[in-house]
Amino acid sequence: MPSFDPVAEARRNWRNHWGDDPVPSMSAVTSIMRVQQILLARLNDELKAFDLTFPRYEALMLLFYSRRGALPLGKMGDRLQVHRTSVTNIIDGLERSGFVRREPHERDRRTTLAAITESGRTTAAAATEVLNAMKFGTGPLEVGDLDTITATLERLRADADGFPSGGGDRGSR
Repeated sequence: MPSFDPVAEARRNWRNHWGDDPVPSMSAVTSIMRVQQILLARLNDELKAFDLTFPRYEALMLLFYSRRGALPLGKMGDRLQVHRTSVTNIIDGLERSGFVRREPHERDRRTTLAAITESGRTTAAAATEVLNAMKFGTGPLEVGDLDTITATLERLRADADGFPSGGGDRGSR
């Protein structure tokens, strides 16, 4: 592990080569990417005990919260914002673990559904208890910090995804 801040070092190098103007953007992006690595590592470490990775956990929770406990693979890709190939790989892993089964769509023979199993429901609930207890790996941040981050990044997401900014549930109550 580095005993220095790699983002600060990148910032220093960037400033020396490109000047001050692009530094805030580069620093923000580099910080976001590094935090994403940190959070994925923390979450995956905890989810290993459940035979899950964070992408598999997200897919399992999507099914857990769906009305029927089953969704078409294409719709899952749209909701998870991943390519169809990634959905197939995620569902393959969940199926091997016994958390999901593939089913034919009742009206569309071309469509395959992923359906959560009872084992998947139990595992989803247990894994969520653990992730909630560890605040999804966000320590040492406080509720106010997390609300600020969420609100700030919502503007970027809204711009990219085309939804109106400011419409989400802001409170972490």
